[in-house]
Amino acid sequence: MKVSKRLAVLLLLVFVVSIVAGCQSKTTENQTETPKAPTETKEPIKVGVNVELSGGVASYGTNCRNGVVLAFDEINKAGGVDGRTIDYVIMDCKSDSAEATNVAARLVGQKVVALIGPLVTGSVLGAEPIASKNKIPLIAPAATAMAATVDEKTGKTKEFVFRTCFIDPFQGGLMGNYAYDTLKAKKAAILMDTSTDYSKGLAKAFKEAFVGKGGTIVAEEGYVKNDKDFKATLTKIKNKVPDVIYVPGYYNEAGLIIKQARELGITVPILGGDGWDSAELVNIAGAKALNNTFFTNHYSSADKDPKVVKFVKAYEAAYKTTPDAFAALGYDSAYLLVDAIKRAGSTDGVKIKEALAATKDFSGVTGTFSMDELHNPVKSAVLIEMVDGKQVVKTKIQP
Repeated sequence: MKVSKRLAVLLLLVFVVSIVAGCQSKTTENQTETPKAPTETKEPIKVGVNVELSGGVASYGTNCRNGVVLAFDEINKAGGVDGRTIDYVIMDCKSDSAEATNVAARLVGQKVVALIGPLVTGSVLGAEPIASKNKIPLIAPAATAMAATVDEKTGKTKEFVFRTCFIDPFQGGLMGNYAYDTLKAKKAAILMDTSTDYSKGLAKAFKEAFVGKGGTIVAEEGYVKNDKDFKATLTKIKNKVPDVIYVPGYYNEAGLIIKQARELGITVPILGGDGWDSAELVNIAGAKALNNTFFTNHYSSADKDPKVVKFVKAYEAAYKTTPDAFAALGYDSAYLLVDAIKRAGSTDGVKIKEALAATKDFSGVTGTFSMDELHNPVKSAVLIEMVDGKQVVKTKIQP
């Protein structure tokens, strides 16, 4: 009996000691071992870039693409968005609205959270239904026609489409005022591309502003994309003796029109819009023919604003050429999208769209702007004169 009691006490002591030892061991483990951080990699944010890398306005799309890539590479180098890099997928819509639709569908199929591009309004109109149906925000860097963000039939703002450029009524009206007030023109002729909403929109805005000031339109003529010979039309215009000629087209045809006008002895100022902005304009028209021509634009690489200087330096280092307005608009579009994703705190299309619509005082290389209710940035424009083949800033005009 005594042995059993002693054995029982001994077993009890062993049990207690083992529990205490176990508790001490667990406490030591918790104090000395640091939990390992998870090793998962944050998934990249995929963005689609739908731009004109070939076809009639390949200069625009190529330069815009370069600006977008430069911006996203800078953003990724700086840590991305909340530690997530931007994975950009670039496709060529070939300066064609039907192809822009196809490309948009292919990019949406790759699960992009947003689209940048196309550049021109016709192609944006092709891509927009795909973006809207799938609730994917589309930022149009250079589509200046009202139809890009507003349904012409209903007058309603297209919920998922935004732009980083000013609109045609602004730049067309600006040039109409400049022709009358500064160039002292009283009679103007208009030669527009009747195959594009862009050109027709600019022509309408120019005419309204110029006539509103007291000027007279003495001739309104048209051409279509890819026309090469304009001499018969220019002769008709010359016979009307205008003080200025407004040519709101793209650089391909505008360059030929200017060249042929000078060959016919037309020396009056020739005016245009942002569609002129391409290094190819000088190659097509010739530096001398371009003297006494003026056009509205989104920015100038000669601007001394520190943000512009920094951008131009980085772009020239990357691409060995000076960035035009389309490169700058692409760059701003990329930063605007990332800014919206950060403010949304999400990559959900609806939330990004809401953040884009709420944009206030965004500071880009093409100016500081807020988004209005029609998804247009309220921003300044630059008026440029061509002098011996070089762009010279005449003035910067606020909205």
